[in-house]
Amino acid sequence: MNPIEIIRKKRSGEKLNREEIETLINGYLNGRVADYQMSAFLMSVYFQKMDFEETAILTEVMLRSGVVVDLSKVPGIKVDKHSTGGVGDKVSLILAPMVAACGVPVPMISGRGLGHTGGTLDKLESIPGFRTNLSLKEYEEVIRKTGLVLIGQTNEIAPADKRMYALRDVTATVESIPLIAGSIMSKKLAEGIDALVLDVKVGRGAFMQNEADAVELAKALIGVGTQFGKKVIGFITGMDQPLGFAVGNWLETVECLDCLKGKDIPDLMEVTYILSGAMVMLGGKAKSIEEGIEKCKETIQNGKAWNKFKELVAIQGGDVSYLEDVSKYPKSKHIVEIKSEMDGYIKNIDALEVGFVSIMLGAGRMKVDDEIDLKAGIIFNKKVGDKISVGENLAVVYTDKSDDLRTSIERLKKSIFISAEQIIPNKIIHSLVDEQGVHPWYGCG
Repeated sequence: MNPIEIIRKKRSGEKLNREEIETLINGYLNGRVADYQMSAFLMSVYFQKMDFEETAILTEVMLRSGVVVDLSKVPGIKVDKHSTGGVGDKVSLILAPMVAACGVPVPMISGRGLGHTGGTLDKLESIPGFRTNLSLKEYEEVIRKTGLVLIGQTNEIAPADKRMYALRDVTATVESIPLIAGSIMSKKLAEGIDALVLDVKVGRGAFMQNEADAVELAKALIGVGTQFGKKVIGFITGMDQPLGFAVGNWLETVECLDCLKGKDIPDLMEVTYILSGAMVMLGGKAKSIEEGIEKCKETIQNGKAWNKFKELVAIQGGDVSYLEDVSKYPKSKHIVEIKSEMDGYIKNIDALEVGFVSIMLGAGRMKVDDEIDLKAGIIFNKKVGDKISVGENLAVVYTDKSDDLRTSIERLKKSIFISAEQIIPNKIIHSLVDEQGVHPWYGCG
């Protein structure tokens, strides 16, 4: 079957069958389909979309391109979490040790930064020595010993997705529901989970910038997971401003360490607790999300989550001394404070623009092979709704780059909007999505 015919068919908006999808994906893996042809296919899907049947087939073909891990010998219900990506989204580093400390095994295969969003792997690798490139044998050994494991996608796990993931980032085809669904679920189904909790971001800093698209993506992910016999629920959460205060890999990791030791960063911990509570419920260690949240809070209060994270870092080769004393970490060449030029209240922080500025500072990638400066980024001093005075610190920029520093600072200033009137921030948890549909979220209780 000629790949050109398949690309033309999808470009024209026609539905592809299993044989055509298999031909294209497997052909890309074995070299019969070139990068430029796969790029054309991805762009065709971006514009013409796929229906649920096509999306499910795409997911299965990507899943079957590699191995499916069997964790049946690991006791308990294995539960993972996946976020569709945002700016300052460092939830996994707090959530995974909390849930594992509650007795729910957490096998997590994560990704790197994609587009303007950060990646869990890059944050973990900011810890000196931390290994995310474990073999599947090591992956199984770590979760058996510690109850959690966080690694990157191996060559054996959905290799078709691994190659397509990198190509999507540099061909502006990231924001496609079937491509996102296929990428996420092929990895998650391969890692040996029994259940999955989704954090589907919506807003300026998310790939889904309106509620309808976010809900459509959540339904697609839940539908695919259900078809493969997994229990999946999701939450639609806001991403109009960065989550927490830190943006950038090591800076975000330090913020997570603070939270694991008991610091309350309201928006970050609200999202973290709702997702972790749902995981604990699906893992059979709580009867409700509310009870799961309370159990997770206990792991912060009694230090079990903090100790679990240190245990994970140690077993995956990381230097725990940097967790105990973050002042040991190398400092950026340029550390610049951004001062407010007016009195008022923070009206908005443009998360998308912040994401692009962080890339300019060195915290993200413009090309697949770009090297990241793990210590680069931004720490905000204010959130939406906070009062600000002339001369007060809005944010601090960290970078080794000199060439783009002035431009980065100017863009960052323009991404922060100040109003004379106080703004009430939008709620961050919008709704819960499950097999029965969409349910407005009013909180626990």
